[in-house]
Amino acid sequence: MTMYINRLNHVHYSENYIHRLMRKMRIKSRIRKKHTLYVKTKPEQVGANVLHRNFHSDYPNQKWLNDITEFKIVGQRQKLYLSAIFDTFDRSIVAYKIGEHNNNKLVLETFDEALKQNPGAHPIFHSDRGFQYTSKIFKLKLDQAGMVQSMSRVGKCIDNGPMEAFWGSLKAEMYYLNRFYSSKELIASIERYIFFYNNERLQKNLKSMTPNEMRYHAYCPVLNL
Repeated sequence: MTMYINRLNHVHYSENYIHRLMRKMRIKSRIRKKHTLYVKTKPEQVGANVLHRNFHSDYPNQKWLNDITEFKIVGQRQKLYLSAIFDTFDRSIVAYKIGEHNNNKLVLETFDEALKQNPGAHPIFHSDRGFQYTSKIFKLKLDQAGMVQSMSRVGKCIDNGPMEAFWGSLKAEMYYLNRFYSSKELIASIERYIFFYNNERLQKNLKSMTPNEMRYHAYCPVLNL
């Protein structure tokens, strides 16, 4: 809230001042829930935790995080699954796919889309130990792309912390605030949120820029703030 007020009005109010005003106006923030879930699977192969919680990146496409989250639709058994790839440099979503099944196809299509949008990228690719990432076919895709595989330790969601934080933001700021009665409606809302997140949502850790602004300035150093 402070970042938006300061940027849009060209002022420099402190967070404490804005917080006091919010309390007087009875405006409250939505706090995302924290929860841990790990499903045991028998992996075909397992990668080491190369990333080791070092989420700092000096340039775009140095480190990518990938994960899948699910969404329920009111009155339906069918769920939707969102697979997204997160760049730790600018905290952007470089690629995503939405599907009705949590399977290898969903992850592979997300991976292919990320390469299409970022040809020649050779990041460290980090994920949890889900069956999609421990499959031999996925390891082959990484090897062919010249990427290093990294995996979280068993039951340690914090090893993929920024990705988990994005899921929390998406659900707290969009999903939990609405009720969705059709997959079409839910898909449209997810797509709108990711566009908003990449292009309009200011982030304190990015010098009050959006992810895509940060990415743009990295590719155009003459225009760096």
